[in-house]
Amino acid sequence: MSMTLFIGNKAYSSWSLRPWLLLRALEIPFVEEVTPLYIEGSREKMLLAAPTGKVPALRDGDLAVWDSLAIIEYLAEKFPQKNIWPGDARDRAHARSLCCEMHSGFQAFRQNCPTNFRRERRAEPREIDEAAQADLARIEAIFSGAKGPFLFGDFGAADAFFAPLVSRIDTYSLPVTARAQKYCDAILALPAFSAWREGAKAEDWVIEKWEGL
Repeated sequence: MSMTLFIGNKAYSSWSLRPWLLLRALEIPFVEEVTPLYIEGSREKMLLAAPTGKVPALRDGDLAVWDSLAIIEYLAEKFPQKNIWPGDARDRAHARSLCCEMHSGFQAFRQNCPTNFRRERRAEPREIDEAAQADLARIEAIFSGAKGPFLFGDFGAADAFFAPLVSRIDTYSLPVTARAQKYCDAILALPAFSAWREGAKAEDWVIEKWEGL
């Protein structure tokens, strides 16, 4: 039986992208179940997937796993051959630290540059405030330290976690260093990432307050 991943709108749900991208890029079979955010009945539907009533959530038989980081940890244990975390212990600790930093950080950058995967790239860079600039500098440092096309050579958990930030950099035409841009280009070229964007563009659901940001 295939696992089911419950996600929100592909246009807006950056947290849903993370496990979806990992599953798709690593060719792990799953079924997606999309629940449009902030419409009547959406929370009730999401409560059937996980007790938090939030996405993403993974169902594997009668087991529910929620929160993107918990889902990725579960997948790493279930599919050890996929090398979701780096094989080297030091790299693995570093990758987990980066994912936790992403999980709880970069609030100013997120607020200045809201997620919208179907938005076309801006012709001119978006102006962002000082706190968001500081976040962007940290993001640049992380991306510039990539050990190959991706953060730890091959695509893995850390890349899935930072993919939405790559999308924001691209969408808002934010200038980054050449090394950071090379990493961004590798994420943007992923067939799985392109598939998510195409899915976002095909959606009919629109949250007006997010479209106008």
